[in-house]
Amino acid sequence: MKVKHNKMIRQYSLLLMVCGIILVSCFKDKGNYDIALPVEPVISNLDTVYTAYVGDSLIIAPKVTAPAGADLEFEWRIMVPEAISDTLYRFTGPSLRIIFGLQSRRYRTKLTVHNKTNGMKYFHWFEIQGVTEFTRGTTVLSVENGITQFSFVKPDGTVQPRVYEAINNKTLPADPLHLFYLTNQFTGNTPLGYWIITKNGGVRLNVSTMMEDAINPNTLRDNFFTPPAAIQVGSLQKNPQGVMVGVINGKFYGGATTTWDQSPTYGMFGGFANGEYELDPHFIMTNINNNITYIAFENNKKQFTRINSYGVPTYFGTDYTVVNRTVFDPTSVGMDLTEMVQINSTDTYAYCRDNAGVMQELMFNVNFSGPFTFTARHKRPFIRQELFTAKTKLVASRSGAIYIASGTAIYRYNPLNEELRPLNTTFNSDVTMLKLSDDENTLIVGTANSLVYLNISVGNYGDLVSRVNGIPGSPVDIQIRN
Repeated sequence: MKVKHNKMIRQYSLLLMVCGIILVSCFKDKGNYDIALPVEPVISNLDTVYTAYVGDSLIIAPKVTAPAGADLEFEWRIMVPEAISDTLYRFTGPSLRIIFGLQSRRYRTKLTVHNKTNGMKYFHWFEIQGVTEFTRGTTVLSVENGITQFSFVKPDGTVQPRVYEAINNKTLPADPLHLFYLTNQFTGNTPLGYWIITKNGGVRLNVSTMMEDAINPNTLRDNFFTPPAAIQVGSLQKNPQGVMVGVINGKFYGGATTTWDQSPTYGMFGGFANGEYELDPHFIMTNINNNITYIAFENNKKQFTRINSYGVPTYFGTDYTVVNRTVFDPTSVGMDLTEMVQINSTDTYAYCRDNAGVMQELMFNVNFSGPFTFTARHKRPFIRQELFTAKTKLVASRSGAIYIASGTAIYRYNPLNEELRPLNTTFNSDVTMLKLSDDENTLIVGTANSLVYLNISVGNYGDLVSRVNGIPGSPVDIQIRN
């Protein structure tokens, strides 16, 4: 037994000595190796962004300097979200030579250089911006002698009037209300189409050609899974996911978002939000951290109502707690709604006419994301009653100003102190449209045959910046693509 024990001790000692040698060797190894990395092919004359005109040839031919003995293979892949199969936009060869038939949007593209001699692959990323003559500019919806017109203003101010009629060889439905350029903000602002919305219908256009969409539902009736017998649009707005939401036939509808945004069913209307109600056309869409809620007004009971978006719009009526009911009761306003605007997703102003014909200003805040509250702030007669007519236009800025167009004049209204100041520019014809630029430094005004751009940046009160004439009729709505 003693011999066996001594043998085990010797074996254990030998093992410790070997491990020590290995550790010492590792400690002394300073990592000074001579590694011969493969020589990388040099790619030059490859830009970061290429402009490609839809329907025209696109040629990208970079200069390639290959290492000695290299056998190079090239693959080009254009990332096309709307494609049925990604194999349709893979190409081989040292240059990319295609007829560009994609949309007027930006596509990420990858060039893969494969050195077959050593198996190494090298990746080069760039972008292709598809453009047409309609890619940049302003689309304009207007009324000319009772006829709906759709026109295009180039970046240099040149007007291409009556584009829809010229391209599609027919006229648009009567009584235009809205013009939407729909993009999905959650998929890189993917263009989904133009929608021209009228009182009893609508038309969808391809963003590149301005022709009626040949793939997706291209009329408002076709945009319903089960269309109602008659369609009367109250008002619609654009949801951040690139679908339309709003009041049709007094009910609240929301476009479907539960599928791929390139599917023909994306944005289609299913059933309306269930409930017994008849909504006024005016409503507020509030988006806080991508949580969307709606403030609406029920005409029969004269009450403000809550609508939440849980995949589809859900009508909750007056299922909220009222704070400051003594100021006014939102569940029983007792007046007809005329207009409603919201400042920076918080302060909401509703203008209601009472039984004596007096326009009352109701100011309130809501929290419809939970806990569900409606806080009344004030109720008072509006300071200039005569400004409210059937044609009055209102738009609220994030800075707290409300711009009011009444007749041929526009006013800047500060609801905090009731200051009402006319802008410096006046017009010869009634104002038919008010829009804010994205940065809200410019007020865009529609009046007979013109778009007028006014400076409303800090310290400015509507001085003329520029003017575009030649619009057919009176502008109703515009969309700007930069």
